[in-house]
Amino acid sequence: MRGLLRSATMALIALAAIFAGTVIYLSGKPAHPVDTESDAAGEIRDESEWSENPAEGDGVPSELVGRAGVAVPEDLPASLEGTSLPGGWAETDSNGSLVPTPELRQLFEYYLSALGEETLPQLVARIEQALARLQEPARSEALATLENYLDYKLALGELEASYGYAATLDAHQMQQRMAEIRALRRNWMDAPTAEAFFASDEAIDQFQVEQLRIRTDQSLSEMEREQALTRAEEALPPAVREARRETRKFTDYQQARTELANDPQALSAWRKERFGEEAARQLEEEEARQRAWEVKWQAYSAELAELERLGIAGPEREAAIDALREDYFEGAEKLRAEALDSLR
Repeated sequence: MRGLLRSATMALIALAAIFAGTVIYLSGKPAHPVDTESDAAGEIRDESEWSENPAEGDGVPSELVGRAGVAVPEDLPASLEGTSLPGGWAETDSNGSLVPTPELRQLFEYYLSALGEETLPQLVARIEQALARLQEPARSEALATLENYLDYKLALGELEASYGYAATLDAHQMQQRMAEIRALRRNWMDAPTAEAFFASDEAIDQFQVEQLRIRTDQSLSEMEREQALTRAEEALPPAVREARRETRKFTDYQQARTELANDPQALSAWRKERFGEEAARQLEEEEARQRAWEVKWQAYSAELAELERLGIAGPEREAAIDALREDYFEGAEKLRAEALDSLR
């Protein structure tokens, strides 16, 4: 059953990717989720881990940059295996100076997201290895940016720890905290770097505050509230605004699939009207492939359960399971079945 749930989830991701490009809040992110500061709407970010012995007893995190003798494992942390290193971060100007970009922060967070699997000194050393491809003066500037970013993360953790726990925050309280975090960023980083690293986050945060203010304003009629929410969304950066719209399309599609489950022709017409002929065709083909997969997977799982009840063990069991997979699957499907079996 767990395998079926996972395969269904994979299908939803595939369907979303067809017409949304990628199902992410911001466009252009690498495969591994690296944006650790932007959480669900209305939540206050928790970076308290950075205030707990951040440099392993040796001072502030920036002192880890340039530290000699840090042994870095040959293999990546498990959570990064099979993911892509963020690109587009090695941008320089005509003088060879570093141009701060959102992708540079993504590079930092790509490795820092594995904190706990490896030590902070090891992860900082991995970032330094990546930055080594830069020429001077960009390399030194990137290392200085890394130092500032690490110390900012520690300061942010301490600031948020000072807030304590609050079950809910009103719009004014959220706005105040966001202003403090915004000021902290510009205290640790110059204005161009802070803008490049956090502009999208801050626009989203401001939208969340505005959403909360509008939704709790009892003086607004339902129509006025919807109009105000629309205006607030229009103030978001174009990429974020488009991603939200595509995500809503996917949500609406899941609802339509449920409501029109017994009327394939109506569902087909709905797809074409909402997504256009080509996207609708791709969705239909993907759903047909998924239905065929689920039929095979269910039949395979039933036979596998019968095999397991025989109590075969050791190499004989593995050979029998492999033969069963060969009967039902081929190519990429067999690899998928092996992966799902490992999750049972």
